Amino acid sequence: MSSHNYHRINRPIVVRGGGDLATGTIFLLSKAGYPVIATECGNPSAIRREAAFSEAVRFGRKTVEDVTCVLAENAEEAVRLAAPSHPVMLCDENLECLPVIGPQVLIDAVMAKRNIGTAIHMADLTIALGPGFTAGKDVHYVIETMRGHNLGRVIREGSALPNTGIPGTIRGYGRERVIHAPGSGVVRGIRRIGDIVDKDEVIAEIVSGGGALPVTSKLSGVLRGILPDGFAVTEGMKMADVDPRQSEKDNCFSVSDKARCIAGSVLMLVCAYDRDNLS
Repeated sequence: MSSHNYHRINRPIVVRGGGDLATGTIFLLSKAGYPVIATECGNPSAIRREAAFSEAVRFGRKTVEDVTCVLAENAEEAVRLAAPSHPVMLCDENLECLPVIGPQVLIDAVMAKRNIGTAIHMADLTIALGPGFTAGKDVHYVIETMRGHNLGRVIREGSALPNTGIPGTIRGYGRERVIHAPGSGVVRGIRRIGDIVDKDEVIAEIVSGGGALPVTSKLSGVLRGILPDGFAVTEGMKMADVDPRQSEKDNCFSVSDKARCIAGSVLMLVCAYDRDNLS
């Protein structure tokens, strides 16, 4: 096989975020042959932890399907380690690594529902997932993340649909799928991701100086995600997710259909950039 480099992109792609949707993008770009460096905060809040590379921050590495993401100590090490199918995680919430990496492509996949500091000039190609960004102003392109006919649509002018706060409906369940903290304190899990839970079953507790508040499931199904033990939450914070499809247990540990769809649109834009600038 020829060793000729068919990619103009010769610097690691930076993906801001390591949650489940970001992981789909990191996964697909890695599989397509691009080195990827993901950045995260020091205490990631991904609920679908078993399908999120952000867990590399806690454990030093995280494998999702057949791709393993490892944690680097600094930007220099991240650049050295990043390779196709071998993404790297960097604890760098404010993108202080950019001068070292010098990315040609930057993707904001934090899903904060607002822009927390990504700018169009940070790379030759900038892409953002979901609401909070304006294509042509904050970034070059925005990807629609709302479930429905336009999921994954590339937006070249304007913004994604605003966040409704209502989860997508599965088997008639929407709001019930998401569980919010009944009070402030520290999470103590009782059931684990992948467990089958019943309606009204206690799946965790919120521990504080005033005692322990039970956290119950609003429906029967698979516990698809939950914040880790010891995570500090405030009242009303999203902390768990139950899928009513009990046969979908294995899906707790793999990239979701939604994440794959969004990632496909990102990959299309990256490949088009590569093609148009190939020398």
